[in-house]
Amino acid sequence: MFRLFYQPSGTWFGDCMPFYENGQFHLFHQRDTRNPGVFGEPFGWSLARTSNFIDYEDLGEVIPGGGDDAQDQFIYAGTVFRGADAYYAFYTGYNRTFADQGRPAQALMIATSTDLLHWTKTDRAVVLPEPGYDPNHWRDPFLFFDRGRQRYVLILGARKIQGQKVLTGRTVYFTSSDLQEWEFRGDFWAPDLYTMHEMPDLFQLGDYWYLLTTDYNDACKTVYRMSRSLEGPWAAPPDDAFDGRAYYAARSAADGEHRYLFGWVPTKENDDDTGAWQWGGTLLVHELVQRADGTLGVALPGTVRAALINSTPLQEGPIQLSRADGLAETVLSPQLEPEVSVTATIRFSAGTRKISLRLRENPETGEGYQFSLHPSCHQVRFDRHGTFRWSGYNDKGLQRFVHLEPDTDHRLQLICDGTIATLYVDNVALSARMYTDGGAALAVDVVDGAVEIRDAVVSQVAPRNQE
Repeated sequence: MFRLFYQPSGTWFGDCMPFYENGQFHLFHQRDTRNPGVFGEPFGWSLARTSNFIDYEDLGEVIPGGGDDAQDQFIYAGTVFRGADAYYAFYTGYNRTFADQGRPAQALMIATSTDLLHWTKTDRAVVLPEPGYDPNHWRDPFLFFDRGRQRYVLILGARKIQGQKVLTGRTVYFTSSDLQEWEFRGDFWAPDLYTMHEMPDLFQLGDYWYLLTTDYNDACKTVYRMSRSLEGPWAAPPDDAFDGRAYYAARSAADGEHRYLFGWVPTKENDDDTGAWQWGGTLLVHELVQRADGTLGVALPGTVRAALINSTPLQEGPIQLSRADGLAETVLSPQLEPEVSVTATIRFSAGTRKISLRLRENPETGEGYQFSLHPSCHQVRFDRHGTFRWSGYNDKGLQRFVHLEPDTDHRLQLICDGTIATLYVDNVALSARMYTDGGAALAVDVVDGAVEIRDAVVSQVAPRNQE
């Protein structure tokens, strides 16, 4: 069981609908038993609460799915909203047999509550798929109140039916004055880039509005656009993602001071490094960071950083590595625990080809994993290291853009927890899975250049309370 990241015992964590109130984040989410496989058994919404992203209270299933003949046989993603008289859960009701019957497989439905724990379903489809849109891909509503126009706005992921075209995903929207009757307004954002938009989200931070969606396509990651107006136009920043392929379906929530992303790290088939990515996995929370130019980055949440214990330097002073042609390396720790945080500052010289942080390495064979920084193309990548096989890892999508300047300090924070590794480089994150238990060494190297490593510190992840 993970010490830092959250995964309910015996199940896999799916899409998260975060809601903040009274000092706690209420994390409504799906749990997949994978019996006999992914989406094997119907599921509803379960609830976990946390105030610090370390200790979680498990409250079990709070909105159960319907029967096999119900529209909400499965309860897919949605949104939780506090109205004047009650809490509202707008969710996607999905029935896996309806498409074969010529009926819409997905529709938006409502449940209400007075305490966030006990919910009453209305058992009616509030918003059915509109003509011209795919009735089997109409999901993941997100609700907010537009103060400028004094109306409720509901956005959701959809896709147009346009012959055999594939890249027809879009975010559509409805408006309402009473949360009961909804008027279809058409496309909110339709870039013709993705097959489907999943888990849309919208929020304002400072002078900017941010529109999020998860790319249901080859890249399979959460991306964002930004605008100074709710009406757009929506501009793509140079780096429009928050993490890589191993971070999916992220939604955000704020506590009044900080805003966080709640996504999940998918598993791989058969717990194999070379396996395909699967739906569902383990919750990973990033804290959003707004840069001076309005673009967004992420960091380890402050409450988590404050809870790390037993911090120990990995070096007495700066380490200098250099080699003009080839690799220079050093071991920072011969035996690193499976659940740790490692922080360090690096500075490399102009023309350096690559710097790598190697983890879980077998000292005899040199095999392990690595996060590698590539200054020439401004990238951070994750892969296996030292393997003597044609393909030792399915690394598709495990690359991120990160601005890497020579003769400049770059701050690294590595988090390892069970099979998950996340590296933050100057508020750019990349997460991955590691299934091969080959070794426990931590090393750093440089290829065709020079690097200085300073202030390398290892900290322990304290055992958490999970009720």
